[in-house]
Amino acid sequence: MTMKPNADTHILVVEDEDHLAMGIRFNLEAEGYQVSVAEDGRMALRIAEENPGRVDLVILDLMLPGMSGYAVCETLRSNGEDMPILILSARTLSEDRTRGFDVGADQYMMKPFDLDEFLSRVKNLLSLRRRRQPQKDAEQELVHQYSFGEVEIDFDTFQAFVDGKPIRLTQLESKLLHYFVTHPDRIIPKGELLREVWEMPANVSTRAPDQFIARLRKMFEKNKSKPKHFITIRDAGYQFIPNGEVTNEEAEKKPETDESEA
Repeated sequence: MTMKPNADTHILVVEDEDHLAMGIRFNLEAEGYQVSVAEDGRMALRIAEENPGRVDLVILDLMLPGMSGYAVCETLRSNGEDMPILILSARTLSEDRTRGFDVGADQYMMKPFDLDEFLSRVKNLLSLRRRRQPQKDAEQELVHQYSFGEVEIDFDTFQAFVDGKPIRLTQLESKLLHYFVTHPDRIIPKGELLREVWEMPANVSTRAPDQFIARLRKMFEKNKSKPKHFITIRDAGYQFIPNGEVTNEEAEKKPETDESEA
């Protein structure tokens, strides 16, 4: 049996109207895509969490029970999910579109919609997804497993173990960790992390690196107020020290301030 060309592409449809969800699913599966359907926001977030890095596109209604599509989109982005998001909504006001883009959507399409246009947008957004995939540094060895201190990390499964206890990592947490462990002991400027991990311009004003490093400290440091592995170097950047021997006297010991921003 010949495998359909899009069979390895996973699309998550978030729609509470059964007939519409099934119609979208039918047409996407006819194109060869793998499709999951969530009838509310919490179910959508659970599917994304259980499939880290393996949801390639989200098609998202706004008027959902219990949790709005805006909140779903915002939560996905705050969790570091970078898959394209297409809002599909009956809301027609320009402020609805603006709000959708503000919380991280890539495109906004109004119901009722033309099927050919919809499928074309899906194809274009999946092309965007492929362009967003991190490019491996030709000089950098891809690390699958790594350990330091009492921590073991499996980058293939987005999972870490601290003293044997499992921790689920988001895609962005895993990507940041991978960048640190492949650049041990080196002071990494904030702009470099923004460019290489977040794929953003290096001069963007954001607290995202501080917030995510605070998360790593909370997960992996024995005493997050006195970190030994994930260090902030004042006016210079960040440093990952595998052996936990902090020798730089300028290491900034104020992670609790960072974490309050997280």
